[in-house]
Amino acid sequence: MEKELKIQFEVIQKENLDFIEKQLYDSAFLAREKAYAPYSNFWVGCAILLENGEIIVGSNQENAAYPTGSCAERTAIFWTSANYPNVAIKKLFVIGAPKDAKTSVPIPPCGNCRQTILEYEVKQNEKIEIYFASLDGDIYKTNSIKSLLPFSFDASYL
Repeated sequence: MEKELKIQFEVIQKENLDFIEKQLYDSAFLAREKAYAPYSNFWVGCAILLENGEIIVGSNQENAAYPTGSCAERTAIFWTSANYPNVAIKKLFVIGAPKDAKTSVPIPPCGNCRQTILEYEVKQNEKIEIYFASLDGDIYKTNSIKSLLPFSFDASYL
């Protein structure tokens, strides 16, 4: 028996974001410029909104000894967890593209980042809105990482 999964997501243009979402877009865009990605030349920025109103940013950080680098999302999430261990993550915004690109398409979190986001969504028992954007202002939004990771694995299986 074959079954089908459907992913629900919203398509938004930058000009239709609310004030906080625009701040997150701009913060992720600026964080991307701080990426250290000499090997892939693919620069990614991430901005996280915490329930206390703080915005935390991260960028991807590569290493010649693959795979010891860190994606922007995990850089931001791990820093957040270390410094705000009991503060919930409300929204996560990510923008990625080749370093010198002028245009791009929305880039979703990779598999490792999806699993990491899931861990914190389960830990805080609250959904995290995920936004992934292009350099041009095209944005895709999901209301939970489970939309991007429908057959997820978490501590409930252990």
